[in-house]
Amino acid sequence: MAPQPISPVAGQTPAIELINVSRRFLTPDGKSMTAIRDFTMTVERGEFVAVVGPTGCGKSTTLNLVTGLAKPSSGEVRVMGGPVDGIDPRIGFAFQTDALFPWRNVIDNVIAGPLFRGMERGKAIELGRKWLARVHLSAHETKYPHQLSGGMRKRVALAQTFINEPQILLMDEPFSALDVQTRVVMHDELLSLWSQSKASVVFVTHDLEEAIALADKVYVLTAGPATVKSVYPIDIPRPRVASEIRYEQHFIDISRTIWNDLRDEVTRGASRAESLVTEATA
Repeated sequence: MAPQPISPVAGQTPAIELINVSRRFLTPDGKSMTAIRDFTMTVERGEFVAVVGPTGCGKSTTLNLVTGLAKPSSGEVRVMGGPVDGIDPRIGFAFQTDALFPWRNVIDNVIAGPLFRGMERGKAIELGRKWLARVHLSAHETKYPHQLSGGMRKRVALAQTFINEPQILLMDEPFSALDVQTRVVMHDELLSLWSQSKASVVFVTHDLEEAIALADKVYVLTAGPATVKSVYPIDIPRPRVASEIRYEQHFIDISRTIWNDLRDEVTRGASRAESLVTEATA
């Protein structure tokens, strides 16, 4: 049975805070667009937070604000109690397309981070092999990315991220390109790695069941410009087996409750997108 993540410690500052944040930018035709508005979110130390909302509502913008790749037009973003100032080495990333180098084999991909941070190669390889064992890829260390299945590539990408021991992990639909069966397997892989790492996670997804299976808390965003509509604590005990809990009645009840809230925003988002297309072609 996997160990449970450490609960937030009283008195500790949150891992991530977005406080009344708005983010505006200029479109190529010179118009001002608001991606998120009056957005407030808190992620405690060791907490797994999922973010769901309609397509194009600004979910990924929240991650860019945490990384420092985007700056808020108003409001405040804080990481580990301090203001965001450039790229933070305590933050790890996992996105839709993996960051594997096609010219490097599996072990060299996994140890890229430690080598970049100055670790001696022999020590990095020893550490990399431990991480490959954790993601069940020890027999594949000399293969190249093009020789791996989609699920295997994702496991390499997870090892590549977790080997750097991130205190914060930002994940933007990392499993959306996988088939349903492989995705469920990857959920269990992620939960196992996370429960040992104690990282604070923000996981952006369009898949509500995925959000509920993984998260301690689910944020529902409005249609763009995004703000927080609702926050749902997920009171399913840990450790969880994602491939099994989705058939439990409590899981189904939570899913129905959140979907009833999210559905209105999805409908609004679709209507808004259709209006923009109509205006553009008028």
